[in-house]
Amino acid sequence: MVTTYNPSHPSYFDETDLHSELERIFEICHSCRLCFNLCPAFPTLFNFIDANGGDVSKMRAEQQDQVMSECYNCKLCFLKCPYVPPHEWQLDFPRAQMRTQAIMLNKFSNPSETFELRKRRNWRNLKKQLSLQFFSRTDLVGKMSVRFSSIVNQAMARPGSLFRKVAEKSVSLSARRMLPPYTRNRFSSWFNRGDTRSDDASGCVARKVTVFPTCLVEYQDPDIGKALVKVYEHNGINCNLPQEITCCGAPWLHGGSVKQFLKTARKNLTALLPEIRMGRDIVVPQPTCAYVIKKDYPLYLAIPEAQILANHTFDAMEYLMRSAKSDPDLIDTGFTGVIPQKVLYHTPCHLRAQNIGLPARDLLKLTGAKVELVQQCSGVDGTWGYKEQNYTLSKEVAFKLSEVLKKKGEGVLCGDCHLANYAIYEESGNKTLPLHPIQILAAAYGLLDDE
Repeated sequence: MVTTYNPSHPSYFDETDLHSELERIFEICHSCRLCFNLCPAFPTLFNFIDANGGDVSKMRAEQQDQVMSECYNCKLCFLKCPYVPPHEWQLDFPRAQMRTQAIMLNKFSNPSETFELRKRRNWRNLKKQLSLQFFSRTDLVGKMSVRFSSIVNQAMARPGSLFRKVAEKSVSLSARRMLPPYTRNRFSSWFNRGDTRSDDASGCVARKVTVFPTCLVEYQDPDIGKALVKVYEHNGINCNLPQEITCCGAPWLHGGSVKQFLKTARKNLTALLPEIRMGRDIVVPQPTCAYVIKKDYPLYLAIPEAQILANHTFDAMEYLMRSAKSDPDLIDTGFTGVIPQKVLYHTPCHLRAQNIGLPARDLLKLTGAKVELVQQCSGVDGTWGYKEQNYTLSKEVAFKLSEVLKKKGEGVLCGDCHLANYAIYEESGNKTLPLHPIQILAAAYGLLDDE
């Protein structure tokens, strides 16, 4: 059975072939139902099938599309599914969802439709394109928003404001969702000043990394990047920041624009390969971006260089934990700063999907803090939860998260994903935003006293 998840496959953009493949996938899922309690897509799928007396073939194309639109690509089903590659059934629900998005993005009006129906479909297509451009051009939006941060933050901060309602109607940005504010000073501006960085005492740095800061750190929370650099260089790891990197391309990919994703991936590959050749590994402080570079670049670019980049790319906490495991002396465990008594660590979906364990938990335990896991999806997953058509489902997922947090009680909240942290902030009602684990580690070293 051929499954066309590869964008270079001649049938990848064939809608008839897609719906045939979805029927095959849904039949397998129906017979298993191991993922019944994950994302909203599976309850919807099983309800459709049950309403048809268990006959998957009776599902209509629009019902298939609805199921895939409720999948937010968290990848957790891929971890749970017994039929993923290399199993002969080759089931990959998340990549089927991305293929569906790519095909739906390129659908045009049927000439046989009535004028009114064609007009409505054309408006939906236009709105989808505008939404894709808004959510995916993160560098353009980020640079403009940082420059005018006081105006942008004021306009976007209040859910339900006129500006937010206009954004909802035009680009599908939910008017009800709380949004991360933009910083006044980008991470790269701080880094390039080089105020806090130095080599080790011998002047010889054995370990060197290149930081891929991600849009969220560059334009919205540079304190995460600052903490990363300080912790790394405190442990004798020299950090570099290339000038030509851009967004990882996840919004393009998850929005269905394979062409723009490939363009972005090639640009980053060109910028990062020289860093690897100079003996540097790539560290990424946001799990979705790390996943895209590790898993999606090799598949979509389909060249050996992309796999080389993937092999040298690490989650920021993963790299530190690897060092600690290879040689305990490589990581300083003399924590003299502020150590929380209890940490509630949220495990982001795209971190778990990397199959690297939970390095942040393990590192935080080294400080002496008690670490409890919060393993419930935030319902954001990239840009999915920020779109008005997904808001209600997203909040239903996040409600489960808030219930888990209530049971956990008091503690310092943290998580690797900045967007998920904002969803936690919104749901928990806490007065402070959850931290990135690297920030807790920096505070434990006493490296944030000058902040």
